[in-house]
Amino acid sequence: VQLQASGGGLVQPGGSLRLSCAASGTIFSIGTMGWYRQAPGAQRELVAAITSGGNTNYADSVKGRFTISRDNAKKTVYLRVNTLKPEDTAVYYCRFILHTGNDYWGQETLVTVSS
Repeated sequence: VQLQASGGGLVQPGGSLRLSCAASGTIFSIGTMGWYRQAPGAQRELVAAITSGGNTNYADSVKGRFTISRDNAKKTVYLRVNTLKPEDTAVYYCRFILHTGNDYWGQETLVTVSS
């Protein structure tokens, strides 16, 4: 199983992006899907997560600006990021946690917010 992340890029402050992360291969019983990020010199942090029941939670720093969603049929999680700020610049990662407790991490996608 591989998680393929995409959608990152260079955007001006105030801009928007949509990140996607899709699983390839056979994967069952996906529980929580999440997005994490790691800025230069900082620890990796949880940005947003969505459970199999559709419950969501967000880091305080992104509430009201980021929206996580999922398409179970496509085994894909999305992150809509609006009103981007320079401090959102980071490498973003997706993570799928199965109901068994196993997890998979996706490859990175870089978001750079700069004028």
